[in-house]
Amino acid sequence: MIRVLFFSKQDGLQTNYPIEKLGQALQENDGLFWVDFCGEANETCEPILRETFGFHPLAVEDALQQTNLPKVDDWGDYLYIVLDALDFPDQELKQIELDVFLGKHYLVTHHDVPIPALEQAWEACQRDERHVHQGADHLLYRLMDYVVTAYLPIVEQMDREIDEIEDRLFISPSPNTVERLFALKRALLAMRRTITPQREVLNKLARDDYRVIDHRDRIFFRDVYDALVRLHDLNESMRDLVGGALDTYLSVINNRMNEVMKTLTIITTLFMPLSFVAGFFGMNFFLPDVPITEWMTRPIFYGVLSVMIVLPFLMHVWMRRRGWV
Repeated sequence: MIRVLFFSKQDGLQTNYPIEKLGQALQENDGLFWVDFCGEANETCEPILRETFGFHPLAVEDALQQTNLPKVDDWGDYLYIVLDALDFPDQELKQIELDVFLGKHYLVTHHDVPIPALEQAWEACQRDERHVHQGADHLLYRLMDYVVTAYLPIVEQMDREIDEIEDRLFISPSPNTVERLFALKRALLAMRRTITPQREVLNKLARDDYRVIDHRDRIFFRDVYDALVRLHDLNESMRDLVGGALDTYLSVINNRMNEVMKTLTIITTLFMPLSFVAGFFGMNFFLPDVPITEWMTRPIFYGVLSVMIVLPFLMHVWMRRRGWV
């Protein structure tokens, strides 16, 4: 899908501007364009990007490959910017590359799948023309602001999941808990790989001198940069929480294992004297002709039985006094 949003002081805002008129309008520098390529085939996008807008083949190739980390390239009359939008469906973090070409009078975006943050920016421009009154660089700021703001619900969702996992660790730790912790750890690492270079992109837009960015608009990119710095700090904090939760899980499992081993050891120790007495009297190394009838009398039987009953109880009392139980 290719859609064009065009604004001029004479005609106002047009949301269905024909793509065929872009070349003529670009030569006249009349108004402001936002051209969005969403899931369009490379065979359709490449001629428009290279011939109509005159972008460098290397920049076009990078945009169509969709395999780049966030970055900004200065090509003089325009900037090529790579951003990453994030989505968190089914508790798995997905990175969606958003390629942006920023010129003096136009903004071109290219992405393979729909991006909710971009849709919000597009709808905001349709509702309020003031979003496009201040130039293409300010429109880029609006788009970046929506993309970065969309990170916050994902961070909050991850934070809630970490809290829930921490609560479950002391109640019913299970292998599923560890699996979810490792999934969160991978998601946080992927988010860090997105936020860190994207923060540098915003820092360059806020500080460096680019021909297509008005120096008065740098403060707006600084605002988005500050938001990314806070998100980076939150990401580091949540990574520490996940690491702490993993350590807590291992400690809880080890403590439970120690309790089980302690109980089994106590049971084994209590029955050890009984095994000795039963084993001694069960030995049949005596010769058949030796008179041992006195060992088979009723008092001896009751005496041995009493020892077998009382001895574990006495050993349990002794263990409690030693603090072993």
